[in-house]
Amino acid sequence: MPTLERIEIAGFKSIREMALDLRPINVLIGANGAGKSNFISVFTLLQRMREGRLQQYVAQAGGADSLLHYGRKQTPQTRLKLVFSQQAVHRFELAPTDDDSFIITNEFITSPVSTSSKPLPLATTKQPLREAGWSHARTPIRDEIFAEFEKLGHPGLQRALDEAKRFFASIGELFDGLKVYHFQDTSSGARLKQTQNIDDNEALRADAANLAAFLYLLREKHPEHYRRIVATVRLAAPYFDDFRLRPSPLNEQKILLEWSERDSDDYFNAHALSDGTLRFICLATLLLQPELPPMIIIDEPELGLHPYAIQLLAGMVRSASQKSQIILSTQSVTLVNQFTPEDLVIVDRQDRASTFHRPTAEETASWLESYSLGELWEKNVLGGRPG
Repeated sequence: MPTLERIEIAGFKSIREMALDLRPINVLIGANGAGKSNFISVFTLLQRMREGRLQQYVAQAGGADSLLHYGRKQTPQTRLKLVFSQQAVHRFELAPTDDDSFIITNEFITSPVSTSSKPLPLATTKQPLREAGWSHARTPIRDEIFAEFEKLGHPGLQRALDEAKRFFASIGELFDGLKVYHFQDTSSGARLKQTQNIDDNEALRADAANLAAFLYLLREKHPEHYRRIVATVRLAAPYFDDFRLRPSPLNEQKILLEWSERDSDDYFNAHALSDGTLRFICLATLLLQPELPPMIIIDEPELGLHPYAIQLLAGMVRSASQKSQIILSTQSVTLVNQFTPEDLVIVDRQDRASTFHRPTAEETASWLESYSLGELWEKNVLGGRPG
């Protein structure tokens, strides 16, 4: 499966123009309003495009004018370019329509067979699309386009087409598993505290709404990983003993998140967990599961966590990054202290636009002899502070 090595964005929300090389770990830091969430929302956009729900996403975001950098009067279109491993490239433009939606124009892929191979068009200005050429909804049309090229009978082109098909299958896997995880909602009405369908266990949902069902699956099918999750939760919450996971006696198709306390026969439901502990359980389940998503994006994972739990979180992130690409946004100095300068992405706002850059080890080496990475952020040596 290809990994996303570089992303270029122009004309999207606060991002006038940017390019960023992605690493296994990418920790976004910056002041409120700098543009961290806008960068992360690009991945939500890609997820919706893969699902064939671009128009729904645009409508829910307030229309195309709300997504373009200071509106269509200043920004005629949004442009994205995704560079994957082996130099496969996917680029496209989103142009606003009279009904304040988007159409996709100038969508091309470059086969990883050769960086000089001719890009394959999926959408053009003359033949735009309302949903992405690589979405589930466009699979039949995409196959028709490939068939037209295959009729030309050129051996070199056929090799490129075969590679392009494999590439689309691979990025399909990448974006099928793409979620932006938000575990902030731990209110009494949060879905992860409610009764869940026991078969809703294919993947952990972005808000952990199926946490009980997913943990039940791990306990039954992946006991080693389940035990690792339980042991890690105990480190953050020493009073915690284990989850009590069972089909509901009244309806075996339902399950509720319950847990037990050490040295006690009593058990409790999720409402009895502190917000921080419940969020940590979600994070541990996500990062310690046996089959990690190819890309994990978490918005402010440190919310409500004790400093020691944040250190545990960083350890799980480093471990997960061996198999998955991690993108985090954070306001936590403690979390920043757990990573290297190269892991950080400093987000600032200059001239009414978001900027993104990585500090290097060379730039910070002399400073790190006396200060931690988090202290350098607090002192505004790295940037990413208000003002």
